[in-house]
Amino acid sequence: MKNFVILASLLLLVSCHNKSEKSKNNPPNIVIVFTDDQGYQDLGSFGSPNIKTPNLDQLALEGLRLTSFYSAQAVCSASRAALLTGCYPNRIGISGALNPKAQVGINSNETTIAEMLKAQGYKTGIFGKWHLGHHPEFLPIRHGFDEFLGIPYSNDMWPVDYDGNQVPSDHQLAKRYPQLPFFKNNEVIREVRTLEDQAQLTTQLTEAAVDFIERNKNNPFFLYVPHPMPHTPIAVSEKFKGKSEQGLYGDVIMEIDWSVGQIMNKLKEHQLDENTLFIFTSDNGPWLNFGNHAGSALPLREGKGTAWEGGQREPCVIYFPKEIEGGRTLDSPMMTIDILPTIAEITGADLPQNKIDGKSLWKVWTGKTDQSQQQAYFFYYKKNELHGVRYKEWKLYFPHTYRTLNGRSGGQDGYPVNYEMNAVENIELYNLNKNISETTNVAAQYPEVVEKIKTLAHDMRKELGDNLYGIEGTENRSAGKIN
Repeated sequence: MKNFVILASLLLLVSCHNKSEKSKNNPPNIVIVFTDDQGYQDLGSFGSPNIKTPNLDQLALEGLRLTSFYSAQAVCSASRAALLTGCYPNRIGISGALNPKAQVGINSNETTIAEMLKAQGYKTGIFGKWHLGHHPEFLPIRHGFDEFLGIPYSNDMWPVDYDGNQVPSDHQLAKRYPQLPFFKNNEVIREVRTLEDQAQLTTQLTEAAVDFIERNKNNPFFLYVPHPMPHTPIAVSEKFKGKSEQGLYGDVIMEIDWSVGQIMNKLKEHQLDENTLFIFTSDNGPWLNFGNHAGSALPLREGKGTAWEGGQREPCVIYFPKEIEGGRTLDSPMMTIDILPTIAEITGADLPQNKIDGKSLWKVWTGKTDQSQQQAYFFYYKKNELHGVRYKEWKLYFPHTYRTLNGRSGGQDGYPVNYEMNAVENIELYNLNKNISETTNVAAQYPEVVEKIKTLAHDMRKELGDNLYGIEGTENRSAGKIN
């Protein structure tokens, strides 16, 4: 028996050695395309009746379609912090959407996917919207990226009115926002001043991403393309203007799909597609009060800025033909916090020294299990409020206020309408397998489920706090502050 154990151990060591050597000799490329404010339904493969997305639909057909994939928060900066660090954003001090007057950003003590992969010899590039701090110490070049082309925060943070015209200097928008800078690495190379400037962003960033692949085709690379679109103000290049049955918003999504096609074509040109992990998803749900300039989260409830399913459940497509059997739909709960540790497992990279919240999805993606690797997912919003918890097929909400249109239509042609505020006054529980639209509260029928989730939430509150209950966490870390 003792000899058998020794032999088994030796075989395991050889297997691990061979796996690490294989990864070392032929490391996969990593591509993440991350859109802004895209709704759950805004791809053909996720049910859009009138937006054509052939490139992404083909990848969904040949790869994985994840139907219960979540952003970590329903707002810009927080969601990006989670994706890049594997942490709930409130763990690392990032909340909301950082504006041009913000004095904080991502802390240099946090490890991003780019830093993790750079230590493995990867070339790293970001082409799009950063939104983790605009001061020099917070920009991508200081956090693991070799190259950066794009904007430092949201494309609506500019002194331009809803009609697309620059406002006078005494206007409140001009007092709040400078001209929108467009960066190359650490330098501002121009300003985005008009809707026509906005209309060129998707194409310009795509061309830069394709060029990055061309220049790095002979070494492993991490390509991160966080498109500014379809965050308002939306705009599209001439080649897609008027092409969609859903107006300008549909045109914008079609151009993003074209962008994915351009990236995939370049990968295929150099026979890189088989050994590239490609991930497509969005930072949060649609900005519903913009009406026809926003997407759709149907059949989900609500949208951006809420912890309801429409605020954080996102379309997600995974493609990695060398390692992942395609043609499958996975409905196990997953979240952006899990992307970093999954990439670490695939590439053999070391996990960050600081504690993270994500867990590798590799066993789920490769079909070794259909069970979520997390016991639960926690839906924080605002400064540090725990609004909801996903546990297995259940979603529980604690009392809190949230914004809503209450059945009203959103605005038209770039002009929003005002939200109203509703309150969850008592604990609400939904079975998402039976009621994905969250219309039937079953808390009274399943008290044991409520108690189980309350216990999970209690433990998380001790760790990360909860402003709704006046609880300070014991394991929160600080955002970076300018010197």
